[in-house]
Amino acid sequence: MDRSSLLKIKSIQSWSWIFLVSYFILAQFNVYFGILGLVCMFMPFYFIIKYKSKVHCSHICPRGSFLGKFLNKISFNNHLPNWMRTKKFKNLLLTMMILSFSFSLYNARGSYVELSSAITKMMFMSLSLGIVLGIFYKPRAWCQICPMSTGSEKLKIILLKSKKIK
Repeated sequence: MDRSSLLKIKSIQSWSWIFLVSYFILAQFNVYFGILGLVCMFMPFYFIIKYKSKVHCSHICPRGSFLGKFLNKISFNNHLPNWMRTKKFKNLLLTMMILSFSFSLYNARGSYVELSSAITKMMFMSLSLGIVLGIFYKPRAWCQICPMSTGSEKLKIILLKSKKIK
């Protein structure tokens, strides 16, 4: 997809943080809402397949929207260290998140409540890490190492190699 086509996709970055806050509020009042975290986890992959780019990161991501909106005033605005921006570190972080989530799913043993709780914990863990990084570095530092971004980029490479997308 060319740049002009991507620009036609309306950005909701200025207010998509509301989805993230709503998700955590709903999940606190009723654990069953935790399953909605799967939507947040799989949207980047949907956009890679549909638009062949990481349009989710730049136009939609509620976590990035939250970090950018609320950490601007308190961030030290430092650059992430070079070692954190390497493929090796991003792949390690992706692997750790997948393993952590897999263990949580295994321990849920098919229980909808446990599954919802595991998803909410994963979402909270990544938001917490994003907030810490956003305070010490730039507000959206998490976006540079986000496992969903890394995973969707890997999916894009696989699809391009298999000629599923052009």
